[in-house]
Amino acid sequence: ISAQASAAIELYNQDGTTFSADGHFNAFYVQTDSDTAGDESRVRMGFLPNWIGFNVSKQIDDLKVGGRSSFWVSINDGSSNVTDTAVDIRQFYGTVDGDFGQVLFGKDFGLYARSNIFSDELLLGTGLPQINSGGVTFGNISVGYPYATPKAQISYRTPVSNGFQLAVGVLDSAEDSTTNASAASDSARFEGELTYATDFDGGKFNAWVGAASGESTTDGGSVEGVAYGARIAMGGFQFTASGFDQEGISAALADNTIASNVDSDGFLVQASYSANGHRIVLSHGETDTSAASENEMDSIAYFYDVNSSLKLIAEYDIADNTAGNETKQFAIGAALSW
Repeated sequence: ISAQASAAIELYNQDGTTFSADGHFNAFYVQTDSDTAGDESRVRMGFLPNWIGFNVSKQIDDLKVGGRSSFWVSINDGSSNVTDTAVDIRQFYGTVDGDFGQVLFGKDFGLYARSNIFSDELLLGTGLPQINSGGVTFGNISVGYPYATPKAQISYRTPVSNGFQLAVGVLDSAEDSTTNASAASDSARFEGELTYATDFDGGKFNAWVGAASGESTTDGGSVEGVAYGARIAMGGFQFTASGFDQEGISAALADNTIASNVDSDGFLVQASYSANGHRIVLSHGETDTSAASENEMDSIAYFYDVNSSLKLIAEYDIADNTAGNETKQFAIGAALSW
């Protein structure tokens, strides 16, 4: 998303104030075959919904103030209203930058497991099949990492120093007592992530480690998690490995908590090769929980850059779970970004 925002179209730039817009559109023809849920053939969006985002910044003396809002749109909402479209506001925040780093306040993606999901090579594809569902497919959520759910937060990022940058933040609790009193928490959540990036002759390397700490909305006990990963890119090849280990945090949605004594862990390994606008990705992910649940998925995907904005995508996924259900999915589609 940061890379996408940096490629935004500048709409205004005057007297130290800039305003720009970025967007993403995608759709896939998807054929899904499930041992237990049957078969279906659809046209649907992939892992990422369509979005349009707006960015603003203004230099005032030694401070740069700014913000971002992004509106994520489902093209498959399953509503009985034939023209209804679900709009999800995942980002709506302000920033203050200076020599001290950056302070962000508002709604943005969580810090815990953030780089795990943003480093997924299938981010622009489909991923885990969601048969008979109205929303997005699932990428490698619950088969390699939990989703860094956007939450209200106040976070701080240090300046980059020798390739290192630290982000820490306090986030709204997983549940709001006004909507779900039986699962409410009066404890805010603390998250952080340390990242490292460097270039070397002919390649790049980056790594990260994140953490989360909070209170279970199920039994009031403490919950905690660690997420980590690394990527190396060299000569057209790219290798990415990430993982997580947590207690009391949902294996699917990182902001949701479960019983504090339920453990889960998982990993995702991916390899890709890119040349002349072509990219091939191989992916394997697994997630296990102490509740005797195990999910895994193998994927192969092909991406072709028609130009700097348009990609054609083909993907094949095989997902398995503890219950012995195997789901196979073939998807072919296009993604347009600016």
